Amino acid sequence: MAEKAFNPFEMAQKQFDAVAEKLGLDQGTRDLLRNPSRELHFTIPVRMDTGSVKIFRGFRIQHNDSRGPGKGGIRFHPHETIDTVKALATWMTWKCAVVDIPLGGAKGGVICDPRELSDREQEQICRGWIRQVSKMVGPFNDVPAPDVMTHGQHMLWMMDEYEVISGGKRPGFITGKPVGMGGSLGRTEATGYGVIYTVREAMKQLGIDIKGATAAIQGAGNVAQYSLDLFTQYGGKVIAIACWDNNDKVPYTYRCKDGIEFEKLMGSIDKYGTIDPAKAKSYGWEKLPGDAWIEQDVTVLIPAAQENMINSENVNKIRPSVKLIAEGANGPTTPEADIVIQQKGIFLIPDFLCNAGGVTCSYFEQVQCNMNYFWEKEEVLTKLDQKMTAGFKAVSSLARDKKIYMRDAAYMISIKRVAEASHLRGWV
Repeated sequence: MAEKAFNPFEMAQKQFDAVAEKLGLDQGTRDLLRNPSRELHFTIPVRMDTGSVKIFRGFRIQHNDSRGPGKGGIRFHPHETIDTVKALATWMTWKCAVVDIPLGGAKGGVICDPRELSDREQEQICRGWIRQVSKMVGPFNDVPAPDVMTHGQHMLWMMDEYEVISGGKRPGFITGKPVGMGGSLGRTEATGYGVIYTVREAMKQLGIDIKGATAAIQGAGNVAQYSLDLFTQYGGKVIAIACWDNNDKVPYTYRCKDGIEFEKLMGSIDKYGTIDPAKAKSYGWEKLPGDAWIEQDVTVLIPAAQENMINSENVNKIRPSVKLIAEGANGPTTPEADIVIQQKGIFLIPDFLCNAGGVTCSYFEQVQCNMNYFWEKEEVLTKLDQKMTAGFKAVSSLARDKKIYMRDAAYMISIKRVAEASHLRGWV
């Protein structure tokens, strides 16, 4: 029942309202920032491989673009909802603001399951999505990117369709493209590495040595993969990782007390973040129920997949050993769970700061495309580290000075920046 009742947009608004009250925002500014500025709902007709026509529902939400063009991914998911997309667009606004990049918040989605569609059918959805939104997106208006179950090939199909419609080359229109086709080096690693850059800084502040620290990760997609990669490079050990099983249609947690190696993970996983059970067994990984990741005796919990993963029903399963929660996913913790986390004294890195590495590197890709000059990978990751570290220090400094929760501090910085831009433009 709790999962059915969960509404991510209501959660996003509840989080905003609490901070707006603390900042003393006037009513006009509150009304502007708690709702999207534009919403587009549409249908995408696709002739399937069977010869029949199927209608898919798509969305593009633009929350606020006072600080720059909209920025946000496009999700393909069978359970996508407009409330999820609105929440994600809202969080994108705060995410861009907290790391101080000149972009606003947007998000898109299509209700579909690419795992059950051919490449041709997926291409038609991509091109159909662009045909519906072409008048409201573009390199200086709204720049899409990949998200859940979308990837570089999808972005190329979309870019190609947009260029056909606009009549010119527009590589800066969309990010997350393959390297060599306008993509940025380091983009694949960016979100996961960004998570661990903030974890590294938090551990310094908490006096915890990352060498010998342990972690459990919820999710096994791109963010989880590269969070595991950098965490282990720094000397930490990931002992559990949860993923969705395509065959059984339920989540599982795989545990290895000696640590899950990055190479073995990548050798056992498909492009949708599903681990092959046979390979996991051959590695000696123990198979546990899907929610077992949150019950592990580890130093760090990293929810890195979907929203509503730490809630009132499971937050009390978190072990005393956990000193830090790093939100690699968007909206993984409900407000009810937040209260318990604060009571437990667990340090939390809020989602729109913790996982801002992806949008930051997307911004780098956009800049590189627009000037037609591309940086080496080391330069990209160095700039990313600098941005993430500066963002973390600004938020943690405010949290310490005001003696407030990290999420509240991040919101206060972001909302204040967006409110000021909206005031300066004369919108409110």
